[in-house]
Amino acid sequence: MPDPRDSLTDELLVMDAQDGDRRAMDRLIRRWQKRLWAHAYRLTGDHDAAWDVTQDGWMAVIKGLGRLHDHARFKPWAYRIVTNKAMDWLKRRPAPRPLPAQPPGRQPEPDSDETLSRLLGRLAPARRAVLALYYLDDLSIAEIGAVLRIPTGTVKSRLHHARNELRDLWQRQAR
Repeated sequence: MPDPRDSLTDELLVMDAQDGDRRAMDRLIRRWQKRLWAHAYRLTGDHDAAWDVTQDGWMAVIKGLGRLHDHARFKPWAYRIVTNKAMDWLKRRPAPRPLPAQPPGRQPEPDSDETLSRLLGRLAPARRAVLALYYLDDLSIAEIGAVLRIPTGTVKSRLHHARNELRDLWQRQAR
């Protein structure tokens, strides 16, 4: 369960950054950089691309922060920007390949977790995104809807289909 103090801290930092406080923006970036980079990496599967996507995302965040009226919505708003930048990068990329679900540098997990990570990487980017946002980034259905700009019913449907596809891959893997 997310700590409400973290959300409050983010809201205060957003308000201060909107008022031109550069230190507040720096703190906001430090607080979110790793999470947004990990999300970009899960979507792109490319270390360098994840940095580029995250950097482009931060440029858009900085440029658009003044238009964020609900300070409590920073998390889904920032994830939406990075998701969009990652999807743009994927569209420009010539050929898809299976992607890892976890960023490099993490300790290897037991076999079932490694298998799960590999199978997540085989999903289409949109399905991988909804699963990653829900299970790995701990966003709610409503927040995922805000990130992907789709109704909550559509999030539930996509999550259902992504889980089923992942389950099918898991079952085929076990045979």
